[in-house]
Amino acid sequence: MNKVIIVTFTAVVLLLQGCASSLSGDTYSRSEARKVQNVEYAWVDAVKPVIIEGRTDSPLGAGTGAIVGGIAGSTLGGGKGSSITTVVGAVAGGILGQKVEENATRKQGQEVTVTLESGKSISIVQEVGSDGFFQPGERVRVLRQGSTARIVR
Repeated sequence: MNKVIIVTFTAVVLLLQGCASSLSGDTYSRSEARKVQNVEYAWVDAVKPVIIEGRTDSPLGAGTGAIVGGIAGSTLGGGKGSSITTVVGAVAGGILGQKVEENATRKQGQEVTVTLESGKSISIVQEVGSDGFFQPGERVRVLRQGSTARIVR
C-alpha cells in the first residue's frame, strides 16, 4: 500500500511541473497571441540573477497531498485512531503537497535593467530563456502589451 501512495504522489508532482507556466521573454500565452505590442529598443545596463517563487495559489499540490496523506493515514491505527490518523495525514499531506508544488514551479529568473533609446531606464524581471542570460551592452527590444513587458533579443 505504501508503494502505491509513493508512486501516486511522485506522478502527481511530475504532472504539477507540467502545469507551471513559463515567465521567459520567449513564451507567450494563448491570449497574448496576435495582439499588437509596442516595441522600444534598448541597451542592457545590468543583469542580476533572481529566483522567481513557485506557485502557491493552485489547489493541485495541497489537494493531491491531502488525498494521498489521508489515504496513507487511514492505513494506520484502528477504530477511532484510524480516523484521527486519516485527518492528520490529510492535513500534513496538504501542507507537504503545497510545498512540493511551490518547489517544482520555482524558476531561475533575471532582473534586467535597460536604458531605452529615450534615455529612460527600466527594469524587468523575467525567467531566463532558452538562450541564457542577457549581457551588459547587448542591444535588445522591450515589448509591451498592456501592463505586460518582456525583453527579447
